[in-house]
Amino acid sequence: MPGKCKSLLMCAALLASAAFHGSAMAQSMAAPAAGNAVATPDNALLLTVFLKHDQSRPLGELNAQLAKQGFYKAFPPAGVEVVSWYVTMGIGQIITLRLPASRLREVNRVLEDTAWGSYRTEFYPSYDYKAVALAEHDKAQ
Repeated sequence: MPGKCKSLLMCAALLASAAFHGSAMAQSMAAPAAGNAVATPDNALLLTVFLKHDQSRPLGELNAQLAKQGFYKAFPPAGVEVVSWYVTMGIGQIITLRLPASRLREVNRVLEDTAWGSYRTEFYPSYDYKAVALAEHDKAQ
């Protein structure tokens, strides 16, 4: 019986540990709090977001779902710069944001929580290369 008791205690300890780490993991997987980091030249990225319309549903239904899910209230998150926001016929909306890399997860979660269902999303991160390209162009002249 002592061997069984020892095994049961070990199992209980493992289960308690798993439960503790599982709750810690769930907390880390929760939606991030609103960030306050600001995009600067050394930490900024551009994020082009394609919001592709669900063409199987009427626009009024899609807009009602966006309102219900709080899309326009939550997106874009405060402090994230909207560089451009276009409607492209046959695709949907194409939005380019400028944000610090540390806030990328926050932007993703806002879109997952508020845009999914009305849109299919695609993301294209990039960085500003204009100054480098122009300098190379000037050097080549």
